[in-house]
Amino acid sequence: MKSFLRGIGIILIAAILVLLLNSFYTVNQKEYVVIKQFSKIVSITDTPGLHFKIPVIQNTQTISRAEHLYDIPASDVITKDKKSMITDNYVLWHVTDPTKYLQTLNGIDARAGERVEAAVYNATKNVISSLSQDEVIAFRGEKLSEQITEESNSDIGQYGIEITSTQIKSLDLPNDNKEAVYQRMISERNNIAAGYTAQGKADAQKIRNETDKQVAIKTANAEKQASILEAEGEAEYMKILAEAYNDPEKAEFYSYIRGLDALKVSLQKGDKTIMLDKDSELVRILYGR
Repeated sequence: MKSFLRGIGIILIAAILVLLLNSFYTVNQKEYVVIKQFSKIVSITDTPGLHFKIPVIQNTQTISRAEHLYDIPASDVITKDKKSMITDNYVLWHVTDPTKYLQTLNGIDARAGERVEAAVYNATKNVISSLSQDEVIAFRGEKLSEQITEESNSDIGQYGIEITSTQIKSLDLPNDNKEAVYQRMISERNNIAAGYTAQGKADAQKIRNETDKQVAIKTANAEKQASILEAEGEAEYMKILAEAYNDPEKAEFYSYIRGLDALKVSLQKGDKTIMLDKDSELVRILYGR
């Protein structure tokens, strides 16, 4: 009898320990823990640490709230001007509403990936179909990725998911279209370059013409001013001569100075012999007549 009671006691203690252990659960930093009671969601915990639940009646389901990376297969899309392009994207997404995530996808990440792929493909198709091929090439990069991400999130929220970022790994042309597009782009760039060159030459010629005009005007003004100054100098010179010859004393002094200047010039030559008329001014100067 005692052995039976001891066995019952051990079983009860073990059951109590199991119940106690089943009463606690832990939540990590990057996860949600959903508490279900008879398959019905009663609470969701996202605070890291140790938490309590009703044993046996309640059970837990863990959902990651970390970023998920999903690589979308390359696919064809058509631009607004009916040109084919090939896009290859990858996506970062995470769960924002565990309740919706469980109700719609049963918390299965693989099903969530399928919804994300469909949303991003449709968004990529819609965005690129609203642009011409030249606009797609011009906008490729962060601007195009932001538009696709925004478009993707317009529908994916019903699953309790948010797409953090959609990045384009490659955006290319089909092989049979590449050469024609490249040649057209080269031709367009050459035309633009030729236009810039022609405009530059026209502007340069305009500047040269304006400069030549200004130089001609300034040269003419300078020559005019020089002529005026020369005429004024000659007038002043004639005035001085007139004044010199008008006074006998000044006229005599002027003749004396001119005679000396003439003698000086004559003596600077190699031959020092001077033939003078006896009545010349130099004879009068030399001999003091």
